[in-house]
Amino acid sequence: MTAFLFPGQGSQKVGMGRALCDAFPVARAVFEEADAALGYAISKLCFEGPEEALTRTENGQPAILTTSIAALRVLESETGIRPTIAAGHSLGEFSALVAAGAFSLADAVRVVHKRGRFMQDAVPQGQGAMAAVLGLEGEPLAEACRQAAAEVGQVVSPANYNGGGQVVIAGSTAAVERACAVCKEKGAKKTIPLKVSAPFHCAMMAPAQTRLAEVLAGVSIGIMSIPVVTNVEATANQQSERVRDLLIRQVTAPVLWEQSVRAIAGMGITRAVEVGHGSVLAGLVKRISPELQVMSACDAESVGALKTAWS
Repeated sequence: MTAFLFPGQGSQKVGMGRALCDAFPVARAVFEEADAALGYAISKLCFEGPEEALTRTENGQPAILTTSIAALRVLESETGIRPTIAAGHSLGEFSALVAAGAFSLADAVRVVHKRGRFMQDAVPQGQGAMAAVLGLEGEPLAEACRQAAAEVGQVVSPANYNGGGQVVIAGSTAAVERACAVCKEKGAKKTIPLKVSAPFHCAMMAPAQTRLAEVLAGVSIGIMSIPVVTNVEATANQQSERVRDLLIRQVTAPVLWEQSVRAIAGMGITRAVEVGHGSVLAGLVKRISPELQVMSACDAESVGALKTAWS
């Protein structure tokens, strides 16, 4: 049994998807559909940049999703491998839902384009931050965030449980800085400020959450062919009527990625494929559940290697 895993924001890179489009008409068709749905050439941004424009949240989110679905269509057509279950890291949950049939590609790229803009608009530039904390987890990390939030009087909380001893925190710039200091006092090996445009997956994203709810209310949710392990609950969901609420809650809730991977492994899944640009998730899976065989599918070479290995 196989899980398809879809990357989130931060995996974007100028040139992504070009090799797939050059090699496979089915991938080219995905980019053409996304361009038409958005009303601008997300394909050109993916293939040529500029990097500054591609990195903007409102562009990066549909760019990553489109590249992931192009890789998915190639994987399906070239290997015949079908997923038993899917999951995605933050934004990647939308890609997983396209794979499951909950969203059409056109609806998904339009929604995440707006989601990206809402998230960027929620907090003025420079007022929010995120940082990776290494070597401190569980209650000590949570307590460090609570202490910093109380001292500064501003928001900071765990945002991504990435596994392998890494947790990302998010909040106001001052609160995140103080939380990093407290984490070190409590024994964290290292804290790393992240280059992000907003403090994702914390209470400061509440304005984006409200606006996303309004958009999702007008989008059709299809019957799901496979379950998707959700970021909010780290459990499998195949109920279409729950999709909207789970995605709305995801905006301010932490991403339970480590818990999600452990849940997938606990279901008897033996193989996982990172579908889309990069291999960050594959690296995390190896640290969280090394018993899972994991490969990436992002270009003709990796798809060919996967087909050879798993045929």
